[in-house]
Amino acid sequence: MIRIYRYGEIANSELFARKDIVADVAEPVRAIVQDVAQNGDAALRAYEKRFDRADLTALEVSPAEWDAAMDAVEPEFLQILQEAASNIRRYHEKQVRASYVISEQPGVMLGQRILPIEKVGVYVPGGTAAYPSTVLMDTIPAKLAGCGQIVMVTPPAADGSIRPAILAAARIAGVDRVFKLGGAQAIAALAYGTESVPRVDKIVGPGNAYVAEAKKQVFGRVAIDMVAGPSEILVVADSTCSPVFVAADLLSQAEHDRLATAVLVTDSMAFAQAVAAELERQIPLLPRAEITRASIDGSGKIIVAENDLQKAIEIANELAPEHLELCVDDPFDYLDQIRCAGSVFLGKNCPEALGDYFAGPNHTLPTCGTARFSSALSVDDFVKKSQFTYYTADALWAVSGKIAAFAMQEGLQAHAKSVTIRFEEDVQ
Repeated sequence: MIRIYRYGEIANSELFARKDIVADVAEPVRAIVQDVAQNGDAALRAYEKRFDRADLTALEVSPAEWDAAMDAVEPEFLQILQEAASNIRRYHEKQVRASYVISEQPGVMLGQRILPIEKVGVYVPGGTAAYPSTVLMDTIPAKLAGCGQIVMVTPPAADGSIRPAILAAARIAGVDRVFKLGGAQAIAALAYGTESVPRVDKIVGPGNAYVAEAKKQVFGRVAIDMVAGPSEILVVADSTCSPVFVAADLLSQAEHDRLATAVLVTDSMAFAQAVAAELERQIPLLPRAEITRASIDGSGKIIVAENDLQKAIEIANELAPEHLELCVDDPFDYLDQIRCAGSVFLGKNCPEALGDYFAGPNHTLPTCGTARFSSALSVDDFVKKSQFTYYTADALWAVSGKIAAFAMQEGLQAHAKSVTIRFEEDVQ
């Protein structure tokens, strides 16, 4: 059963602590990454047979497989994918940056160029669930950024197939190539390249502990979006809310993973107890009840800030959750006070699942409190910025003494000389 705490009855360090869920998989991941780097496709086939029980001849999804997947998906769901993709695209279009030039001083031109990352790798989890939504969320911003090639990896079933909905989402989103690869070996393939898999410049997408560790280990050789932990939700709700709805929202994240975290912060003990009872009623009704139970009992909590909704907002900022629901009547009254959250869902009619699938804002979000300094995946993650500077001789002469003085202050005479030498009469 979920634990209920009165705010102040235990130390904040204990109340706000996240359960230590880090698995030490550094060494086995390092061995996999090195093996793939050295042995390429042969290593990939061996690991897929070992971990996914798939005996693969071809690692890449063929055009025929892609076409068959499109035919296998129900037309109604294809339409939903199309509409969701349209919403995601419309939202992320506003994030596209423009290059700029500054020429306010005579003889001086400064600027910034926005350049797309050429090759991007997208990891889409498999295992206990498949996520076509992740395909849309991680690919569409890359397409809007203008990335040259998008390569997707996702674990196959034992028969070597990929779920049709995943491939349908990939085609709708604009993925260029798909490979039947999961786990640390997939990350290694994207980072190093193999005979079949192209090397990419950046890897995005969530995954299990092995995927997260592999992303950490290849960072520097390639860029990564973030090292994401298990999913989390924090609901701030007052006593006017429905405990049925709030419980359902908490469970929407708890069913992801045994390690997922669901937290309610409320100003009413009676409401807290009602939600706890409702969780017990709803959990047995879920197909993923075992996973959900492990999440709620292991990491779930309810924090009661008695008659103090303002304190609930402060608690939310302290926890810096991945998903934050403000289930109150006037949510915009509190929005400006939210400083640390990956994505905020406002009001009593905005369940987090709306953001997972359909509304448009990205669902690849910072976890484990990293919303204190990190942001949702966006078009910005798929571009790089290059600066340029141009000075005429006259413009350089006008500031040459200042540059030389600055350089000499730092004890770097050659820096100073590289400017002043251009104006020495005996130098051509």
